[in-house]
Amino acid sequence: MWAKLRTTLARRRLRPEWLGLLDTPTDEYVSLDCETTSLNVREAEILSIGAVRLTPGHIHASESLYLLVKPERLPEPGSVVVHGLRPSDLSDGLPPAEAVSRLLEFIGGRTLVGYYLEYDVAVLNKYVRPLIGTGLPQPQIDVSGLYYDWKLKQTPNGYVDLRLQSILDELHLPSLGRHDALTDAITAAVIWQAMASRGHPG
Repeated sequence: MWAKLRTTLARRRLRPEWLGLLDTPTDEYVSLDCETTSLNVREAEILSIGAVRLTPGHIHASESLYLLVKPERLPEPGSVVVHGLRPSDLSDGLPPAEAVSRLLEFIGGRTLVGYYLEYDVAVLNKYVRPLIGTGLPQPQIDVSGLYYDWKLKQTPNGYVDLRLQSILDELHLPSLGRHDALTDAITAAVIWQAMASRGHPG
């Protein structure tokens, strides 16, 4: 019911040229991740965006998107340890509005998948709303939530460790190594596939 209401509201607010974002294909998804300047949504600026197309049982790595974004304030050198992006890497990045527009064209109406997706969506929506008239209208699946529900059924009232590496270890999935937005999007996709194979596709 909530999903239908959200779609109705989005249809009223969406600018006409973006109505295609509500055309959700069957069994098509996009896994998404962003690197940002802060974990505080109000302060955070996007530094990079990674996305990859999914269908059940397949991660279409050849159909992916990786964008560097030039923020208003370049990150402090000390923050490079977290996201690995130096000011020199971002100096030729895309303006945020252009990067988000490219992302929207890539996603279309496909369902979004991600690890702690709520945060990425909240940051993206700061840029998306002025562009299309509303926040991201696509259905959304948070793999940490899928994993939590699955694990809790196994151990009711037990502690569920939602750290990314802990989830990968529990599901016997490989760590893809390099930490960037596209790699993290693919990692979330791998977790989603693993949860789908266990009967929890979202």
